[in-house]
Amino acid sequence: MIQLKQQCVILDLAATSKEDVLAELAAAVHHTYPQLDLSAMNRVLLEREQLGSTGIGNGVAIPHGKLSDMQQLLLCLGRSKEGINFEAVDKQPVHLVVMLLSPRSMAEEYLQALAHVSSILKDATVRNGILQAVNTREITTLFNQHSA
Repeated sequence: MIQLKQQCVILDLAATSKEDVLAELAAAVHHTYPQLDLSAMNRVLLEREQLGSTGIGNGVAIPHGKLSDMQQLLLCLGRSKEGINFEAVDKQPVHLVVMLLSPRSMAEEYLQALAHVSSILKDATVRNGILQAVNTREITTLFNQHSA
């Protein structure tokens, strides 16, 4: 299944708004994968949020979108100790934001990955472990162990 890479983990998000979080995560992906169009990532993520918040509750949001210039599914995780107003379904602040980007051609894999990420983050032990982790390696190890 899809793996989270250390270079796509932000331990402490600088952003304090939903739009800025999306831009910060997209910038992190762009830094690691400079061939991806940053403005297209931002546009796709904002368009998806306009359909309805991807804040799924329990302090978690999973913004997602499809891009035409991608070859593989990508994950990027950001953590906010303070919490962000993401207009989540439970009206609570979001502390963990896992962005999923997919090639347009991988619709089935995209939906499976989205469901998979959601099921990992429904586990309170995983969420708490990610919130308590002191470095990116701890986060990726914890996330990827549950992704197997």
